[in-house]
Amino acid sequence: MTRPLFAPILCHMVKFQATQLDRTFSALGDPTRRAILARLERGDSVSIGELARPFAIKLPAVMKHLDVLGTAGLITRSKHGRTVAVRLAPGPMEAAMDWLRHYERFWSDRLDRLAAYAEAEEAKTGAAKIGAAKTGAAKIGESTP
Repeated sequence: MTRPLFAPILCHMVKFQATQLDRTFSALGDPTRRAILARLERGDSVSIGELARPFAIKLPAVMKHLDVLGTAGLITRSKHGRTVAVRLAPGPMEAAMDWLRHYERFWSDRLDRLAAYAEAEEAKTGAAKIGAAKTGAAKIGESTP
């Protein structure tokens, strides 16, 4: 029996270790985690109870989200007595932004071309409407005695 050609690729994929960038994007992929980060952005450190209050999920679910954010390095926790405070750690997001900026040129050119095309189409449509309005006004003027 022969081995398929793609077997080494599959083995490589199975052994793949998540990098910091992968953990960051994975953590940012969930809307609840993004909302948690947005709340943390507004202030200094926030207690876990206060952070969990506006969400329609139970505290253990919030804790799991915080674990994912902590593993990604997007938050830090500090304990003051019985209260655990959470704070935003922007370092991994800065690395993600650097990565995105590297590829920005690929979509930037395409978006610029799309904007130019849309403006050209809008100019054509606008010119056609003005021409039609002038033609219509001229016809109305011709038909009046």
